[in-house]
Amino acid sequence: MSPTASKSLRAALLLAASSLAGQSMASELIYYPRNPSFGGNPAYGHVLLNSALATKKHKDPDLDLPIDGFREKTPLEQFNETLERQVINRLTTAATAKIIGPNGNLIPGNLETENFIINIADMGNGFLNVTTTDKLTGATTSFIVSSQ
Repeated sequence: MSPTASKSLRAALLLAASSLAGQSMASELIYYPRNPSFGGNPAYGHVLLNSALATKKHKDPDLDLPIDGFREKTPLEQFNETLERQVINRLTTAATAKIIGPNGNLIPGNLETENFIINIADMGNGFLNVTTTDKLTGATTSFIVSSQ
């Protein structure tokens, strides 16, 4: 290449580079949350919920419930549940009658049922320690109450 062609090529490249490197404009980045749980607009919540419901593909094969997650129970199922609650209530009343005196205070001693052992120990100064032990698992729960 001749020296004049080389200079004109350089000049053309310099002119092209300077025209491309014009003034740059930038602004600061601002974060706007979309999710209302994280400070976004509450009116956008229904859009997020509908989007989540539309993309939800998982279905539990063992669960045959309507969309809201509840299945209406038959009258027989409702009756059986009510009967079961009543029987448990009566058993609880019978068990507590043996450990609660006529004045409503707990009586120190032991009570053993088919599934539990209830031990009420007098700790002195008007306090009782109530310990319940599950016979099947051996798990215990203790709490202290005032005997007055």
